[in-house]
Amino acid sequence: MKEYILLLLLALCSAKPFLSPSHITLKNMMLKDMEDDNDDDDEDNSLFPTREPRSPFFPFDLFPTCPFGCQCYSRVVHCSDLGLTSVPSNIPFDTRMVDLQNNKIREIKENDFKGLTSLYALILNNNKLTKIHPKTFLTTKKLRRLYLSHNQLSEIPLNLPKSLAELRIHDNKVKKIQKDTFKGMNALHVLEMSANPLDNDGIEPGAFEGVTVFHIRIAEAKLTSVPKGLPSTLLELHLDFNKISTVEQEDFKRYKELQRLGLGNNRITDIENGSLANIPRVREIHLENNKLKKIPSGLPELKYLQIIFLHSNSITKVGVNDFCPTVPKMKKSLYSAISLFNNPVKYWEMQPAAFRCVLSRMSVQLANFRK
Repeated sequence: MKEYILLLLLALCSAKPFLSPSHITLKNMMLKDMEDDNDDDDEDNSLFPTREPRSPFFPFDLFPTCPFGCQCYSRVVHCSDLGLTSVPSNIPFDTRMVDLQNNKIREIKENDFKGLTSLYALILNNNKLTKIHPKTFLTTKKLRRLYLSHNQLSEIPLNLPKSLAELRIHDNKVKKIQKDTFKGMNALHVLEMSANPLDNDGIEPGAFEGVTVFHIRIAEAKLTSVPKGLPSTLLELHLDFNKISTVEQEDFKRYKELQRLGLGNNRITDIENGSLANIPRVREIHLENNKLKKIPSGLPELKYLQIIFLHSNSITKVGVNDFCPTVPKMKKSLYSAISLFNNPVKYWEMQPAAFRCVLSRMSVQLANFRK
């Protein structure tokens, strides 16, 4: 018993002191110097030694390891902004979150996260990723949030965990969403795919079959029309900064529960009659910075619509019944924001009754049109 107590005291005495934030800058400088010495071999990751073998006297980790240069606490491993070229090899097995953003990692290998069965969130934003091994996520069956934005991935990683609830792959080079990419991912609620060169043909039929997604953003892409094969469970759909020119009656037919619709900064000249009737629960619509010449039809029938942005279009007239229903009780929620500024409409010719279903006069934004 005395021998065990002596070993414990020796381990405590040899433990490294906690580094305060004032030492972080110096430590980063040391890492930089060590990286310069290893420039001859970009794949060398000697800064992060492998896990030491366990002592036969202690069949457990007396003191959990932390990758060199990283900060570890409360099952969170922070390794951001260290200039890493690969994933550290000695991440504690009970880790819940790994932060590897703002590094120089080009590839995720098969065993980089092997054994991290409790991993909940993985942040890999702003690296140089071009490849993720198909078997990378086989053991991370509790992963809920995966952030891959600002990389160079040409496709969505294969065999993603079925437990994933949030996937952000913004600003990559993804051109296609293949069929069965999200198969079995019933918990996927948020999908961010903006700033990818994705067009309508790149979304294969059946890509979202059987998937429950509430929020999808495919802005800053190459879409020329509203995608028709997205999940029917959508509550929010954001397609801003695309090349959409028309909205057809069938475009929203499968999105009955939609509550927020973003179509701003497109090239929309026409919205077919009856198109908006397919989204009766919508509460917010963005149509700013398009080429509309009139108020879209069907707005008075949207009982819950509260926010409608129509500024920076080519609207020349506002009718007395363009926004509000003729029967007051039909409107369940009053407008809190109607924006019409930067349109060639003569606001002094508008009848006050046109805005009879708004919360207050501050809810309507008007201004002179200037070329």
